[in-house]
Amino acid sequence: MHKIYIHPLPVRIWHWLNALGILLLIFTGLQIRYAGLFDVISFRNAVVLHNWAGFFVGANFLLWLFFYFFSDRISVYQPELNPRKYFPMMFRQVYYYAWGILRGERNPYRVTPAAKFNPMQAMTYQIVMLVLMPLQFYTGVLLWDSTSYAGQIDMLGGLRVIATVHVLLSIAFVGFLMTHLYLVTLGHSFGAHTKGMITGYEEVEDEPSSSDDAAKG
Repeated sequence: MHKIYIHPLPVRIWHWLNALGILLLIFTGLQIRYAGLFDVISFRNAVVLHNWAGFFVGANFLLWLFFYFFSDRISVYQPELNPRKYFPMMFRQVYYYAWGILRGERNPYRVTPAAKFNPMQAMTYQIVMLVLMPLQFYTGVLLWDSTSYAGQIDMLGGLRVIATVHVLLSIAFVGFLMTHLYLVTLGHSFGAHTKGMITGYEEVEDEPSSSDDAAKG
């Protein structure tokens, strides 16, 4: 094993702040959606905290979006959204996580400082960040001030439709979070990837030598 530095400090700070904000949104969203079933805090406080957490995550998202479009290092930290390029390799990665890893096969993707996301991560993260996240913010703003945006709400089918879309997107984010937490445990040790997002360094396997390949052959 050897260490490589792939998570710069600003990226790590952004990641943990975003994680905190999303967890607050999930918690307060459950309080609002299931008022009376979960009573950790009052409904009013849940609404206020949910709104503030939403604006915080929104501001954090805009920071990420600025970095995504204007950083000259975008190919390193957020590869371009290119389905034709990534889908074939993505299916190989899905196979590895679903079956290959159980058979002891080597990960088909090797992390490098110039490409820290495997194809599955590259596609999934960008669909979440460039498609689902903006939709969630938009529906959230409409629900936040339904009076001012009454025209848009009516045009889109009414408040019930907006609320339903918002909840469905929330379920998708929870599913993404659960998958993310599971995949985080699939490093060479249970907490290796989490440690990497704290220190910035990921431990990766050394490249197999020609003698190793010959021995296997």
